[in-house]
Amino acid sequence: MIRMSIMGHKKKLVMSFRYMLLVGCLLATMTAITLFVPNSVPFNALSFRVMIHSAEMEIISELENQELKKPLCNVSEPRSEVCDMNGDIRIHGNSSSVLFIRKALKRRELYRIRPYARKGDEAAMSSVKQVTVRSSEAAPQCDINHSVPGIIFSVNGYTGNLFHDFTDVLIPLFVTAREFDKEVQFLVTDFNPWWIRKYQLVISQLSKYNVIDMDKDKTVHCFKHVIVGLKCHKELSIDRSKVPKGYSMLDFTRFIRNSYSLNRETPIRIVGDEHEEMNYNVVIGEASATSNMTQFAEIVNSCDVLMGVHGAGLTNLVFLPTNAVFIQIVPWGGLKWLAMYDFGNPAKDMKLKYLQYEINPEESSLIEEYPRDHLIFKNPISFHKQGWNSIQDTFMNKQNIKLDLRRFRAVLLEALKQLHQ
Repeated sequence: MIRMSIMGHKKKLVMSFRYMLLVGCLLATMTAITLFVPNSVPFNALSFRVMIHSAEMEIISELENQELKKPLCNVSEPRSEVCDMNGDIRIHGNSSSVLFIRKALKRRELYRIRPYARKGDEAAMSSVKQVTVRSSEAAPQCDINHSVPGIIFSVNGYTGNLFHDFTDVLIPLFVTAREFDKEVQFLVTDFNPWWIRKYQLVISQLSKYNVIDMDKDKTVHCFKHVIVGLKCHKELSIDRSKVPKGYSMLDFTRFIRNSYSLNRETPIRIVGDEHEEMNYNVVIGEASATSNMTQFAEIVNSCDVLMGVHGAGLTNLVFLPTNAVFIQIVPWGGLKWLAMYDFGNPAKDMKLKYLQYEINPEESSLIEEYPRDHLIFKNPISFHKQGWNSIQDTFMNKQNIKLDLRRFRAVLLEALKQLHQ
C-alpha cells in the first residue's frame, strides 16, 4: 500500500473519489517571493561610500597607494550580506556592535548589516535590527572569552511562515554553521523565544551551546572568529559550489531527518504490475504555526507521495524520504515560474521525484466569479505586470481548486510509475 499525505490550510482542494482511492498532502498556505538582482559595485582603494540595499559601508584609507586587504564584510552577494572575520573581535550585545580590533590602524571600516537572508526585500528587512561592524583601535574589556567561533543572525523578517523559516534562516544557518561540527556559539538579534523553542531540535544539532539573546545581553563577548549574517545562495536550496565543504540540499534533508529522528530514508519500491489501480492510503493533515514539528515531520516522513497546492505548507517536503514523489498543484494564473522557483527546483536538489500539475480554468473557483473571456483567463500574465500584490490577491488568496480527476488521474499513475523506478 502506497502512503500519500494531503495537508490542508487556507486554500481548498475539492476532489471526488469515484474512480480511485487517493492519499495526498495538501499544504496550501500561500507564500510570497522576492526576486533578487545582484548589484555590481566598483571597488575604490581610496575613500568611498557604498550603499547596497540594507548595508551601508564606509572605508576611509589613510594611505594612498597602499594595497588594501580583504574587507571585513562581503556586501556584493544578491541574497545576503556576510562579515566573516578572524582576529580580535569583541561583541557588545544590546548595543548591536561588533568591533574588529586592529592596532596601529591603517584604515577604518564601518558596515551596517541586517543579518537576515532576504536582502533587497524591504518588507522583510525593515523589521530586522542593524548590527554595526567596524574596525577599531580601542578595545573594550572582555567579560567573556570564547574559544569557539560566533555566528550572529536575526529571527525576525518573515519568520513564523514555514517557508521563510527554512529558506531565510534554517538552510542558511546550516550552510554557515555545519562546518564547525557544533563547536560554534549562536548570538541572535530580534530574539524570539517561541521561534527558538520551535526549532530547538535543529539548532541543537548545529551548536551545543545555549543561544545568546543579543538584545538583552550587556556583556562584552570576545572571539577569535565571528560571522555576522548567514550565507545564502538559492531559494529553499544550496549551491554546493559555494560551500567550503560542499554541502548540498541532499545533505540538508538528511540532516533534518536526523534532527527529528525520522527513520525512513527511502520510500516504498513497487514491484510488479499495478494494473493502473490507485492503491493509495490517504492521510490528510493540516499544520499551523503552533503544530508540533516532530509529530508533523513524522507524518510527512511516513509518506511515499506528498501532494499539495502551491504554498508555504509544501515546505514540509524537506521531511520526505529521498526519492519520494512530490506533486505540486499549480493554481490558475501563469504561476508555473513561481512554482518551479519556490519548490520545483528545490525538490530536484533534494533528489525527490517531482511532478507538476497545472490546473485549467474550469478547475478554479475564479470561473465562478469571472466570465470565460475575462482578461484573468485570456491573459493572466497581465496581472503580473501590476506587481506581487496583484498576483497574490488575484490568484493566490482568493482562489480555490476543484480537481478534474479524469485529467488528474494521469499524474497519479505517473507517481506510481516513479515509485517503480
